[in-house]
Parts: sequence; structure tokens; C-alpha cells
Amino acid sequence: SAVILTLTRENNFIYEKNMTDKQKEIIEEDLIPYVEFADNANERTPCVLVLDCSGSMRGEPIKQLNIGLKALEKELKEDIDASSRVQILIIKAFGKDQVDISSDWVDAMNFTAPQMEADGLTPLGFAMETALKKIEAQKSLYDDCGISSKRPWIFLISDGEPTDYDWERVAKKCRDAQDNKKVIIHAIGTEEANLEKLAKFSTLPPRRLNGLKFTEFFLWLSRSVSCVSKASPQQADSIEDFFSND
Repeated sequence: SAVILTLTRENNFIYEKNMTDKQKEIIEEDLIPYVEFADNANERTPCVLVLDCSGSMRGEPIKQLNIGLKALEKELKEDIDASSRVQILIIKAFGKDQVDISSDWVDAMNFTAPQMEADGLTPLGFAMETALKKIEAQKSLYDDCGISSKRPWIFLISDGEPTDYDWERVAKKCRDAQDNKKVIIHAIGTEEANLEKLAKFSTLPPRRLNGLKFTEFFLWLSRSVSCVSKASPQQADSIEDFFSND
């Protein structure tokens, strides 16, 4: 039978009688994204961070990464335009070929930096394939809700190299997606990273992050994605030139 419910001005759901908590949970999971876009119909700029949180990131590297993510949160929330136009997704690569959605798609105004921990290996292929799938699904949601969007960004950040067996297959999918103008991918490596392998995930040259300057990088990222979110469609891709000033 049909489910009857009411949505209040404050975006609270009023359900019909005798509905179970599980039924309510399923309904809210399905409808909340649509409610969010109804309240904020701005064009979106999707931005994915694929973060290497393998065991080699223990200690000061993971500490600095977490500090940088908090700086990103603060900077985006303080930017009036970016806070309502930029959407963030964070994917963690770690463990024994494990991938975790540490922060699912959320408008920057509601983004809370996750606390990352370091452990295990570096399944960057699995993580990047997850990123492509999440972008495709989110683009479909935008279309369903009548929301326009800029070309998505993926930033792959690693201190090493991929350890999963079929990462090169995924790397080719990433390059193909970029060639087909479905996404812009930047590969960023710390001083110990294997840039030759990271380069295979993008048609753009990889960049090396000096020291552990995650905070500086994320502040740059916030300002850049804010510029893209406000740019006209003809200007959107000019952000690819920003790294040339590094």
C-alpha cells in the first residue's frame, strides 16, 4: 500500500500511524537528498578526496593530514559561496584492500572533517574505482533533482604507491573518464611517494607535496574549488593550471 507522510517547513517528516522505525529510516534515507536539493538548488561542484591512510602514514603524517582536513572544513564553511555550492566526499584507502567512505556526499556547510587513522596497505585502485562509481551515482541524483553541476574533481593523495593487484586496470578507467571529460583527477604524492605509479591515475602530471604541508594544500584546495563553483562553464577547467604555480 502507498505510504502517506507530510514534510513540514522545518523539513521534519510526519508519518502515518503504525509505521515502524525501520520503515521510517528507509524513507528518510531515500528522501533526504531530495529535500536537501529542494532547500538549496544551487549548481554543485563535487569534490572527492581519496586519502592513503596506510600504515606508513602513522605518526606525524596522519596527524598533519587530520589538521589539514579540519582547516579545509573551517575554510569551506566560512566561504558563503563554497559552503552552499561545493559537495565533499572522502574515501579512505587502508587495511587489507579496504575502502571506507569516511564522509559521504555533503554540502560544505554541513561537512565535518573525519578523524583519520593509519593502518595496513594502500588499495588505491579500489579506492579510485569507488570514487568513480560514487560520482556517477551522484551525477544521476543531480539530474533527477534538476541540479546542474560542474565537472567533478578527484584528488588522490598518497605517501606511497598502490598495493592492490588490479590497480592498473582502474588507473586506465580513470584516464578514460578524464579523456571523456567526466572528471578532473589530480594525483598528489608526499616526498616518499612513487609519482611514476600515481601518474597512471590521471592524464595530468602528478604533483609532489613538499614536507607534510597538508594544511597549506587543503587551504589552496578550498580557495580553488570556491573559484570553480562561481566560474562560468567556459572557465571551469582553468583550475587545472593552478598546480603550475607550485
